[in-house]
Amino acid sequence: MKLLLFLSLLTLPVVISATPTAIIFDTDITGDVDDVLALAMIHTLADRGACELLAVTISKENELAAPFTDAVNTFYGRPDIPIGINPNAPHRDSKYLGLVNEKDDGKLRYPHDIGISKDPESAITLLRKTLAAAEDHSVTIIQVGLATNLAELLQTKGDNYSQLSGPDLVRKKVTLLSVMAGAFETISNSNRYLEANVRNHVSSMQQLADEWPDEVPVIWSGFKIGIMAPYPRESIAQDFGYLPNHIVKEAYLLHSGPDHDRPTWDLTSVLYSVYPDRGYFDLSSPGQVTVEEDGFTRFDPGPGTRFMQPKDLSSVEPAMKRDQYMTMDKHQAARVTEALVNMVAQPPSR
Repeated sequence: MKLLLFLSLLTLPVVISATPTAIIFDTDITGDVDDVLALAMIHTLADRGACELLAVTISKENELAAPFTDAVNTFYGRPDIPIGINPNAPHRDSKYLGLVNEKDDGKLRYPHDIGISKDPESAITLLRKTLAAAEDHSVTIIQVGLATNLAELLQTKGDNYSQLSGPDLVRKKVTLLSVMAGAFETISNSNRYLEANVRNHVSSMQQLADEWPDEVPVIWSGFKIGIMAPYPRESIAQDFGYLPNHIVKEAYLLHSGPDHDRPTWDLTSVLYSVYPDRGYFDLSSPGQVTVEEDGFTRFDPGPGTRFMQPKDLSSVEPAMKRDQYMTMDKHQAARVTEALVNMVAQPPSR
């Protein structure tokens, strides 16, 4: 179905909640372009009053990743969002990060400060600082890349920002971890599909799955979810013409070209995090995710949880009810695609 936006309506911000979802966005914004769409979506949701972007941390290494992220934040009117990098993260080349160096008439097409007048922060330090400053049980972390940053966070001890260890800081401050990683359903007739965010750095995802506190829920958006709701190329062609230069459209075209409907993997984790109760997705029974040596994400449902009502889950061991993965039928997929297009293509309000 061809999706067209009525941009006159999109210019009207909609206040969704008196308590916006406070988000730390942990992204590998280097290779795939769904990270760019997801970051744009966070900004448009913030324009609606539905969330607040506290910080962005980057889980792959590329010298242009932080400047590009800063350019996106600036494009959407939030130039001062703190950005953290991890020099120990694996390097990744990019087809679109070079946009930050493009100029028109001698001026940057997409202005930014990082890489010009200031440097990014340490991702791990930024995570600790941001969590320490937040209200208790208020932060949603959306991880849509490697687990390098969160795995290192879990190893930290007390510092000037908080005397709490990494796990204790998570217990005190984080209300939800939303992860795009793994495969929990059959993919191309394979029951053992090795998803890239896990396979490309197995050790950190193992550490995350093993050491993330049992008290803080983890919702996994597996590989199949994004495949079922691809971003329509018609939207890229038609819905971003309200500005002569649009960083999201340009990044998409550089990565995927004009004839591809890119899966919305990372966007689905954002959508669930902000609107968990709107029926876009269903959830598996509670259980436990284990990352095996080859990168396969195994899900073991908690004993009896397939048949228990939510009130009965108190009898299940915490470790066996921390994790759930998202599911989606074709009707939900149509709703998700429409919602994602509406949010990504919304013009900046600032």
